[in-house]
Amino acid sequence: MKSVTEYLTFNIPERMGFLNITSRLEGILLGSGIQEGLMLCNAMHITASVFINDDEPGLHADYRKWLEQLAPFDASPQRYAHNRTGEDNADAHMKRQIMGREVVIAVTQGRLDFGPWEQVFYGEFDGRRSKKVLVKIIGE
Repeated sequence: MKSVTEYLTFNIPERMGFLNITSRLEGILLGSGIQEGLMLCNAMHITASVFINDDEPGLHADYRKWLEQLAPFDASPQRYAHNRTGEDNADAHMKRQIMGREVVIAVTQGRLDFGPWEQVFYGEFDGRRSKKVLVKIIGE
């Protein structure tokens, strides 16, 4: 069994944004030489997400709108108790919880084994600073 670990760093200039990271993950897999196994990819920050979905701009706009309706940005401590700590990002924590922390992808014959239209995205909900994503591949 072989294991490969890499870290990716992202800095999204907006407060909320989505970045397709599929090609970066494919590059890491190719370099690993692993043909059969699993890839774990997870955000290492509590206001960021990694998720799988379609790379369609309308869907991404829908996510932004939907997430903002569920957990609207409001820096005041009146809406969110978390903001009483001096933070202003309670909404970002909730958005991350909805979108998820990580994905696990099967590796088959040296490729990420996706269904039709599936792509991997980094989701940012409290941007404007660098954040890391862990990529770990195990297999043979």
